[in-house]
Amino acid sequence: MASDKQKFERRTRRTRSALRRKSRGRPRLSVFRSGRHIYAQVIDDAQGVTLASASTLDTTLRGDLKSGADKAAAAKVGTLIAERAAAKGVKQVVFDRGGYIYHGRVKALADAARAGGLEF
Repeated sequence: MASDKQKFERRTRRTRSALRRKSRGRPRLSVFRSGRHIYAQVIDDAQGVTLASASTLDTTLRGDLKSGADKAAAAKVGTLIAERAAAKGVKQVVFDRGGYIYHGRVKALADAARAGGLEF
């Protein structure tokens, strides 16, 4: 029987392979969440570079947050990643939730990024 880590990696691979088919050259907004923080990156897979990144560890957000592991923190990271991506000229992305379900902190980040101007 597969371990939880193996199941998570399988879900991540399945999600990313579907995104590759549907991306049509758009950058990928990738989300990683840990128990204490949440991270987001806009990645151009064609060139293999990170265009923008934001997390609850950023000095601009660090003082404003009560915790790095709640929906409010995820929403602030979502607005920050949208601002940084817009500064780089990125308007359309594909959302890569990884192996996480679209719920809670992941959903809060996605909604805030949409409200900040990213289209996906």
